[in-house]
Parts: sequence; C-alpha cells; structure tokens
Amino acid sequence: MEEPAADAARLRAEIAHHDRRYHQLDDPEIADAEYDALVRRLRALEQAHPELTSTDSPTQRVGSAPSALFAPVEHTVPMMSLDNAFSFEELQAWGERLGRRVSGASFLCELKVDGVAVAIVYEKGRLVRAATRGDGTTGEDVTANVRTIATVPERLAGDAPALLEVRGEVYMPVSAFEALNRRQAESGGRLFANPRNSASGSLRQKDAAITASRELSLFVYQLGAMEGGPALRTHSETLDYLATLGLPVNPEIRSVHSLEEVYERCGWWLEHRHDLDYEIDGVVVKVDDLAVRAELGATSKAPRWAIAYKYPPEEQQTTLNNIEVNIGRTGRVTPFAVLEPVVVAGSTVSLATLHNEDQLAMKDVRPGDTVIVRKAGDVIPEVVKPVLSERPPGLPTWHFPRDCPRCGQPLQRLEGESDTFCMNVDCPAQRRARIEHFASRGAMDIEGLGERTAILLLDRGLVADPGDLYRLTAADLAGLDGFAEVSVRNLLAAIDASRNRPLANLLFALNIRHLGPAGAQVLARAFGSLDAVVAATEEELAATVGVGPVIAGSVAGFFSLDRNREVVDKLRAAGVDFGRVEAPTLPQVLAGRSIVVTGTLEAYPREAAEEAIKARGGKAPGSVSSRTTALVAGADPGQAKLAKALDLGVPVLDEAGFVHLLETGEVPAGAPATPAADR
Repeated sequence: MEEPAADAARLRAEIAHHDRRYHQLDDPEIADAEYDALVRRLRALEQAHPELTSTDSPTQRVGSAPSALFAPVEHTVPMMSLDNAFSFEELQAWGERLGRRVSGASFLCELKVDGVAVAIVYEKGRLVRAATRGDGTTGEDVTANVRTIATVPERLAGDAPALLEVRGEVYMPVSAFEALNRRQAESGGRLFANPRNSASGSLRQKDAAITASRELSLFVYQLGAMEGGPALRTHSETLDYLATLGLPVNPEIRSVHSLEEVYERCGWWLEHRHDLDYEIDGVVVKVDDLAVRAELGATSKAPRWAIAYKYPPEEQQTTLNNIEVNIGRTGRVTPFAVLEPVVVAGSTVSLATLHNEDQLAMKDVRPGDTVIVRKAGDVIPEVVKPVLSERPPGLPTWHFPRDCPRCGQPLQRLEGESDTFCMNVDCPAQRRARIEHFASRGAMDIEGLGERTAILLLDRGLVADPGDLYRLTAADLAGLDGFAEVSVRNLLAAIDASRNRPLANLLFALNIRHLGPAGAQVLARAFGSLDAVVAATEEELAATVGVGPVIAGSVAGFFSLDRNREVVDKLRAAGVDFGRVEAPTLPQVLAGRSIVVTGTLEAYPREAAEEAIKARGGKAPGSVSSRTTALVAGADPGQAKLAKALDLGVPVLDEAGFVHLLETGEVPAGAPATPAADR
C-alpha cells in the first residue's frame, strides 16, 4: 500500500496547488484538460483502494477554500459541483442509473458557460449579498463587485419573494475579453489567458471600480432558496419565473425528452459554440421535474439529477521544441512555435502562432518549455503561456532575430506597427511566398504550383518573379525532381489557362499589401483594366467607393516601383488578359453594405443567404458591429447577436424583410431594432 498511498498524497498535493492557482489567484498554470486528468487519476486510485479515500480529498469536495482577501459568506444552501460525461456512452451510463430509480424523465439542456459561479441573495426584492462558490459551503463576499455588473438587477421586478437566493455564472463576453487584452498589451499589463480567467480576475478585485470597467455579465441558472413566491413544479417553470423578476436567464435553454435528443443538442452546440459571444465548454443536462430531483438526491459533492457533457478541450499542454520565424510574401516576419504534436479540439497540432515580437516577449515562452496551446474552432492554434512550474532550470530566453534568417539583411519594425519586416524584396523566402501566392486559388489558380514547386523553380534559377512563369518550357521542367512527362504537361497547361483569369484575380495575385479579394474586385470594376489601375493616381484610387486611403496608398506605391512595373510588362508580353472584368450577375444593390445572418431561414440555408448578400455586392460577416447595416434573424437566432444589434440600434429583419432588402437594397421602413414577438 505504500506506493498507492504515496501516489494519492502526491496527486492531492498537486491538485491543491492548482486549485489555489485557479480559484484564488486567477492564474492557472496548467490547462483544464491536464487538471481534469489529475483528478481522474486520483479518483481511479481511490476506487481501486477505497481505504485511501478521505473526506478532504479533491474528489469529495467542491471548489477551493475561499481567499482571505474577502470576507467569508456561508451559503444558505451548499453550492455543489457537477459530475462530468465526456462521451455519449458516459451520458448513457448516467441515464441508465437514473432509469433504475425513475422513469420517463424529461430534461433541460443548458449551455455550460465558462465563467465563475456565484450566489446572489435578494431580500424583499433588493440585492443584499453576492458570494463566490468557494468550497461549496463558504464563499467570498463580492457584493460590491457584482453590483457593478449591468445585467444584475439591483431590485427585482414585480412581486418579489421575501427571500430569494439564485445561482448563476459571471462571465466575460469574448468581445470584451479581446478588448481587455488589447488594453493590457498597450499598457504593458499582464495578458489574461482566456475569458474565464479574465472574468474571475475581474470579479475578485478589491476595487469595485476595476470590476465595473471590465464588462462582465451574468446568466442565472438555478434557484438556491426562496421564502414566499409561487409553488414551482419544474426547473423550466423556475427559470421562467426568475426571468419575470428581471434576472438574466440564458435564452438557449431547451427542453428535451430523451438522451438521444440531449446528445443531438450537445452535438449541435459543439459545431456552433463559436457563434456565441461567450465561451462554453459543454452542455449541462438536468432533470426538469423538481419532485424527481428530490427523490434522486445527491452525493457529497454533486446532484444525481444533473451532469455536464464536456466538449473536447480547446486547450492542451505540450512541449515547445523550437521557435522559428516565417517570412511572408509581404516580408512580414511571424514567429511560430514548433510543438510536440498534441490533439487540441479534435485535431493534431504541431505548429502554433506566436503573433509578433511584443506578444512573444510578453508571454516569455522558451524552447524546452511546457506550454498551453489553444485552438478555438477554425482559429489558427496559438501558444497561450508557458507552464512556469515545469520550466527546466537555466532555460535561456529566446530573442527575436535582428537579421532575416533567409537573406541575412537587417529586419525592420515599422513605426507605429507591431509587426517586423524583412525589407529586402529579393529575399528568397519572399520570392517563394510571392510565387506561391500568385498561383494560389483565388489568385491565378495554377494547379500544381505549390510551395515545393516554387522552391524548385527558384533554386534552379528558372524564375525570379511571377512574370517568369509564362516563359517556362517543357525542357525547363523536364529535369526537375518529381516532374515526369505528364506532370510537366499538366503544369504548363495550368499556367497557360491562367492567362485568362479575371482582372480581380490578377490584381490580388500581384501581392499588393492591404489589397484583398474584395478590394481587388472593386478596383477591377471601377477601372476596367490593369493598365488603368497602374496609371491611376493615389487620389483617383482613393476616390473609388470601397477603396480607402490605406489601400489607395499601397496600390499607388506598388506600381510606382520599377521592379513591379517590370513584372506587369512580363505579364503583358506573355498575353495575360489585363481587362477581363466579370460583370455582376445581379444588381449590386448591397454594395458597401454589411448584413449579418443568424438563425434558420425557410427559403435560404445559412450559406445560401450569405452568398445572396455577396452576389449583390454586400458583405456577410459573422458578428454584429457598429458598421452592420442589418441583422437578419431566422428561427432560433443567436441571442448574443440580437442583443448586440439592440444595443447598437441595428435593424433586425425577418425573412420577408430580408427578401425586400435583396430586391431593393433598402431596409424596410419601420424595421425593428428588436426581434419579432414570435422569436
């Protein structure tokens, strides 16, 4: 027993250390997935050796001891934790345990918002106390800070009960988190690792004015205690009642009648979790009937009538093997991490961005570090922070290079910018990236001309810039590694076909800084030929609707350089079409407009609705901003987008209003800035 007992003691000490970092210091050292793994290992050890289980084990208690920085608050009813399920099989096992005690249960699916649990007490409708979860029995008094949260009512609406305690989750919207980290970076402050970490740190400030500046919000998800008020039979009735009192209840809660429906709901939100302006890490499943809940009861730390279905972690730990820099097609130098491969959010990650010199210095990650890697949805993986407790002694600091690692020329950081550039346009890395970009889909779309081929062509001296591609012959390619007769013929045919790409593709392919596909399309339609764009003054370019001064200056500056005009001359001599402008197939009634779509429309699947907007010259971004022309809301719309539209006064259109907008380009008169009543 000595070895299992020693293992259990070590795991408890390690978990206690990380509990303090997470709950009290708001500065976790390890990713949530690593912490969960420690707890699972301890639980498995205790199950194999029951005599090792103790009442103070992390597997038997909730949260962590409250900090001495705040006055202690004893909860009216203990705040429990939740058991977790990580697969449908574990969810089914939970359902089978329920089924042995009750039958025909209905469930509520609630989003598991990634924030900080609080208990808020109202007496005669007035807020009197707010506390963190703490150890489940005693929390920290954060009343003054909770009062600063705009979504928390100071007084309840309607006929409030004599005493009401509610539980909820304080969270920081993703948009507020990003804005906070921008401010932190500008002031040289500590960056927060994620919205949950920033919410906890913001809520637990001694100065409530700091909390007030952090844009926190709240969703109420549970009734703790009530004296007076109506008799409530179900959890869904309870949430409806709390909403009538003016308390914020998450609008995405749904009632379902089987575990199969529960699993479908969990799967749907796994795909759509990043549609929200707040982070979720799973779905909480609760039995709806309160009498059934009472019958099921609870263990020492968790109710038997609820379980959290946890999503694959978006943060994991791995080893940072090296830090390298990439030289892009514009000369921008981007540091990136070479990682020991690790599965994050369902995909294997071996490379991750480190953004720029300032971000890298602030995070102070070093080759040899254990690091936390984050991958949210389709976002490029990034290194969040090092795990300092795992850093080997004497690990040297990594310094940003002063010279380009490819051409040896000095790197330069432009005034007022965070990016560093290699200013040598003849840098081999830039040449390769420019040729690869020229041939890419969306540009000249030359199939078979990727990074490997671009390197071969440059190394053999067959090309120096994209204009040289059209001079290649079968004899040039025949000796290249990996090129047989068929591959030579296919590449030459693809290069030949690219001569007839539309002007917008050609403009984008030329690699003009700040000029993307949309801006290239605007210039093509406004000027009609590449020669006209080249001849245009900066003022003429800037006067074009949809082209701002930054793009105009960049385009004019690009064509003022002799080396770029030489490329244009090579393209002209090669017979590349300079004037093929694709006429819009539909009236461009939405040119310059930004339309956001949320929810399900009957006649337009989401992708079709966005394509309909773009086909008429508009933009279809994924989030609402002050530049949004209108929000189109179908069935089950995203509540965060609706709320943002309401705050900004953005018109909200139903499907009929959307059709009118597509046909005329005009927002229907009287379009509401709130969703229709049946939504």
